Amino acid sequence: MNDLSALSQLRLVAIPRLATGGRWRVEAMRSLSEPLLLWFTKGQGRITIAGSTRGYTANNAVFIPPGVMHGFEVGPQVFGTAVFFGRDCDVTLPRDVHHLRIKETFVQQELNVILDAVGREMDSDTPAHDRATRHYLGLLGVWLERQIARQQEDAPKADATKRLVARYTALLERDFRSGMRVADFAAALGVTPTHLSRCCRQTCGKPASALLHDRLTFEARKLLKETRKPVGQIADELGFTSAAYFTRAFQHQTGLSPTAFRRAE
Repeated sequence: MNDLSALSQLRLVAIPRLATGGRWRVEAMRSLSEPLLLWFTKGQGRITIAGSTRGYTANNAVFIPPGVMHGFEVGPQVFGTAVFFGRDCDVTLPRDVHHLRIKETFVQQELNVILDAVGREMDSDTPAHDRATRHYLGLLGVWLERQIARQQEDAPKADATKRLVARYTALLERDFRSGMRVADFAAALGVTPTHLSRCCRQTCGKPASALLHDRLTFEARKLLKETRKPVGQIADELGFTSAAYFTRAFQHQTGLSPTAFRRAE
């Protein structure tokens, strides 16, 4: 892969800016096609990853691989940096989700220095700035690897409930456009809908149906705001049996009809 092509996809974004256009852009369930690192430097909230909800505070680093469903709260006191690595990033990065609580000040500063250097080189036009950016990204990958190794020794293993919900969210992310219901997902996982919803409530405080509706609603909002596709086409793409059914479901979730939501600033 061409170095410049890969680096052109790299973005560093202040976490509060992610909610520009509505907090639904970060709080609703979704997945990305690229790796994501969230580095929270101030504030606190809750983050849901693969159907499990946990709290985050300042000096927490959360790595989310491509295709993993997630959403998190962004209150007015939350600050930090989101690193979007791009689809073609070939830096060595973790393959699994990791939530790192960084307590040592010098380790926090290591990450801050690396991120500052990445941003500075990205904005530079000095010779070899692209190579410098790649080297700093490599150091970021090393930092993650070392902190993961340090914290994995004490990390509890996921129990059966969390494993089931993680499998559900992975399947949901793959097939949420298919029109499948919770009962269909449960059958595919070999459990009853009641058991699946009970497990989801235990891990994230929501039933399985809420995760499904949240994911569909996020995608609907995104399509309504970012494309000119007719409402009927969006309904069809998201697996709804009719535009009218889609409109009722969307209005129930958001309080607005699809057309009103599209027109709203």
